[in-house]
Amino acid sequence: MGVVIVDGSTVRAFVEDESAFNKSVDERFQALDLNRDGVLSRSELRKAFESFRLVEAHFGTDVVTPPEQLTQLYDSIFEGFDCDRNGTIDLDEFRAEMKKIMFAIADGLGSSPIQMVIEDDDDSFLKKAADLEASKIAQAS
Repeated sequence: MGVVIVDGSTVRAFVEDESAFNKSVDERFQALDLNRDGVLSRSELRKAFESFRLVEAHFGTDVVTPPEQLTQLYDSIFEGFDCDRNGTIDLDEFRAEMKKIMFAIADGLGSSPIQMVIEDDDDSFLKKAADLEASKIAQAS
């Protein structure tokens, strides 16, 4: 377990480093593409978001969300990613939406640093952003 500190510039620099960002996004896409067909289906994306448990807790307290409300939420997320409306999400669509999400996080953080406790095996984009920044600082020294 470790602690990293990130702010908007950390996240923005990660996204703007096209090689590092695309590598991370591509790895995540491949992990989500359970049937290895090169695109994400509704069910594959839903499984990924369900694993994040974003809607199951509210300030540390478990909440129960009606199934129809969850379906509506996950359908909305899928439609946001499926830019060409063909019923699947390809790698380019996934990259583009993840870039928008990460820039939104960067904008939200601004110059206010946050401290995050992370597991050693954490592969989140925010950890990768912090790792990239740390490697650049180390190289500059």
